[in-house]
Amino acid sequence: MTVVVKIGGAKAVDPAGAVADVADLVETGEPVAVVHGGSTAVDDLLDRLDIDPTYVETPDGVVGRFTDEATMEAFTMAMGKVNTDLVAAFRAAGVDAVGLSGVDGGLLTGARKSAVRVVEDGKKKIKRGDHSGRIESVNAGLLESLLGEGYTPVAGPPMLADDGVAVNTDADRAAAAVAGALGARLVVLTDVAGVYADPDDPSTLIDSVTTPAEYDALTDAAEGFMTKKVMAATEALESGASEVVVADANADAPVTDALGDGGTHIHASALENT
Repeated sequence: MTVVVKIGGAKAVDPAGAVADVADLVETGEPVAVVHGGSTAVDDLLDRLDIDPTYVETPDGVVGRFTDEATMEAFTMAMGKVNTDLVAAFRAAGVDAVGLSGVDGGLLTGARKSAVRVVEDGKKKIKRGDHSGRIESVNAGLLESLLGEGYTPVAGPPMLADDGVAVNTDADRAAAAVAGALGARLVVLTDVAGVYADPDDPSTLIDSVTTPAEYDALTDAAEGFMTKKVMAATEALESGASEVVVADANADAPVTDALGDGGTHIHASALENT
């Protein structure tokens, strides 16, 4: 079964371990597709360009960067560099990696969100001028063709909006869409060991989620950046992924560890009747 590995873009995530581990898996014949983020690279470039990013909070409590036109230009440049650097690292490790953006081959497509609902000063508002979108379709055939020929796809945002414009999309949700389209296991690598019942206490790691009650406890526990990862896990399972694991990118052999008993394992059975 194909494994989709999402490598986070946070500053605390070192991709070297994941690169080496994916190389080992590919060498044994395991088909792997990689999806990457790039939040730190985008922030760093915005800083160098003297562009102040705007962060907004949705009515659901999710905080994210607002992507205006200038931010979108910086986002495209930064994500292109992250993709190139990752592909080079994979190839140096012996992986026949192919870099893709969500625009290439119409890999990730969907509706553009020209306006978003936000909460400012406790009030719900509409903020216009956004360059982001929601993925509605994945060109799974493109990925399957590459995997079938022995290549390892390495993909990331932007996506292609329905008006023909490249726009931002969340990398966790991009990985979820890819995993769902491929019917794959999804490993989401981040800078913590998984989802904690108490977000401030690593000893409260939730190791397995198999029932609706356990799923409710998981969503209640997820805070901050973990909210988006649990949301992405839900979307992946709803769209066809067989399992989602949220795990530590900085562990020894992080992907192999996650495919074993490391991290938080979320199973499709957890979404029954939810």
